Amino acid sequence: MNLTIKTLLFFFNLLEKINTFFLRIGRQFAWIAIFLMVVVIIIQVFFRYVLNNALPWPDELARFLMLWMTGLIAPSAYRWGGFVSIDILERFLPKLLSTLLTIFILFVSLCVLVIGFELGLKHINAGWIFNSSSIKIPFHLIGGKTEPIKLAWMYMSLPVGIVFLISVNIELIFRKILTNFTKLELPEDFDKQKLEVK
Repeated sequence: MNLTIKTLLFFFNLLEKINTFFLRIGRQFAWIAIFLMVVVIIIQVFFRYVLNNALPWPDELARFLMLWMTGLIAPSAYRWGGFVSIDILERFLPKLLSTLLTIFILFVSLCVLVIGFELGLKHINAGWIFNSSSIKIPFHLIGGKTEPIKLAWMYMSLPVGIVFLISVNIELIFRKILTNFTKLELPEDFDKQKLEVK
């Protein structure tokens, strides 16, 4: 095994462990977010259609939770091949060309994600200026003053999700190179295997 392959394998193993750890945490928070989102929507439906007195905050809170749920679960879906893709050309090409095409697409995706991350940071900066119209922290319950949250906390879901998508994207590039240009057999994601068994 030459030095280049050893180096790639080292970085792949390191990145694979880091991604596995953080994506597991992200999925747990995503399940909590979607559960809370459903609860909030049910509360709003009850107040709007049963009591005929809609609350001002559930709609925006549900959006807040949906954005964070998406940002936290998308990297796992990307890692497991859960995104919609058109692979007709890839399947009809010879193996080498198919591999090179996939690696090229992953590099293009990486560039798009980096641009998305930069745009997400700019969006956050604007979010510190504006307050949420209905989501407020009830400090008045402990003798303080009710404070509206900044929209930046909602917008932060975009760059956080993209950071993990970039990390997964780099892992996928390493995996594609190592599995197709060496004789190494890399392990599949254990969490994905557990889901497939269920």
